[in-house]
Amino acid sequence: MTEPLAPGSVIGILGGGQLGRMLALAGARLGFDIHIFDTAAKGPAARVAARSWAAPWEDDGAVQTFAARCDVLTFEFENIPASALAAAESAAPVRPGRKSLEFTQDRLIEKRFIREAGCSTVDFAEVNSVAGLESAVARLGRPSILKTRRFGYDGKGQAVIREDTDLAVAWASIDEQPAILEAFAPFRRELSIVAARAMDGQMAVYPLAENTHSDGILRVSTAPARVSPETEVRAVEIAHAIGTGLDHTGVFAVELFDVEGELIVNEIAPRVHNTGHWTLDACACSQFEQHMRAVAGWPLGSPQPHSACVMTNLIGEDISPWADIVADETACLHLYGKRDARPGRKMGHINRLSPLLD
Repeated sequence: MTEPLAPGSVIGILGGGQLGRMLALAGARLGFDIHIFDTAAKGPAARVAARSWAAPWEDDGAVQTFAARCDVLTFEFENIPASALAAAESAAPVRPGRKSLEFTQDRLIEKRFIREAGCSTVDFAEVNSVAGLESAVARLGRPSILKTRRFGYDGKGQAVIREDTDLAVAWASIDEQPAILEAFAPFRRELSIVAARAMDGQMAVYPLAENTHSDGILRVSTAPARVSPETEVRAVEIAHAIGTGLDHTGVFAVELFDVEGELIVNEIAPRVHNTGHWTLDACACSQFEQHMRAVAGWPLGSPQPHSACVMTNLIGEDISPWADIVADETACLHLYGKRDARPGRKMGHINRLSPLLD
C-alpha cells in the first residue's frame, strides 16, 4: 500500500497503554477508526478506540484476525514478540517495520547500530555470565551500569555497579539474563530529540527537550531546551542518521547525554515517547498526530512549537490532588484512565506553557 489512507480507514495499534490511548485520540481527530490489540481488556487505549481486541501475544490466530480488519498497523511499545509481529505482518502492513523493532529490542544490537550510523555512545561490553561481568567491569571500571539486553524500562532490568557492589549479586538481580555493561557518562544534562519520518523519507524534527529522571523514571521535560545552535544542529543530524539507518516510518525518539557539548546517544525508542508529551499542547501538530500522519502515508505536520513547555509526569499518588491541578489555570492536565495509582506507575502528566524565548 503506497497511497495515503483516506479518512474512515482503520489503523490498528498493537498495545493498549497510555501511548496507545493518545495515539488513538490523535487518529480519531484525523477521522480514522482506531482498533486496539492488547493482552488486557478495557485498558487505557481500548476505552477511547472504535474497537478493541484482547488476547495473548502468543495467540497468532487472534493477532492475524485483528490485523486483517485493519488497513495498516502500528505499535505503542517495542517489546512485541517476534511471532506476534510476524502474524500481524502476514495480514497488514506494519509501520514502523521489523528493522526498527529488531534493532531496538536488543541493547547490544542497538548500540552497535548507533555507532555504525556515525553517532557516539558510551563504551560498552557484552555480558553473559558473572565471569563476563567481572571482565567487563575490569575494562570499563566503576561506576558502570548493567542492563538486560532485552526488555526493561523505567529503571527495570538494571543494576548500578558501584565501588562496593558484589558482582554476583548484581548478576542475580537481573535474573542472569544476557546483558550489556555500559560505562558511566559524565554528562551535565540529559536531552532527547523526537522526530518523525514519512514513507518517502521526509523528516520533521522537534526541538530538543531537557529531561530530569529519578529512580530511572522521567520526572520533568523542559522544551525547547536551551542549547547552542551547534548542539541543536548535531541533534538533528543524529535524528536523520538514525531514522534513515532504520528506514523508519513514524515517530521515534533519541535519548542523549550532553557531555561537555558532545552528544552521546543513550537509547532509541522506535515510537512516540514520554519526552515528547510536551508537544500535545505546545505544538500545532503533536508527536501523536505526527505518527498517525506518517503511518497513514499523509504529509507530516510542522514540528515547530508555538510555546515553551514544562512537562511533569504524575507518578503514582501524584495524581491524588487532581482537583487542585485541574483548577490551576496554568496546567494542561492529561490523565491516562488508569484505575490504580501504584508506586512508579505513570498516571498522567501536566503541561505548563509559557512564551517562547529567543
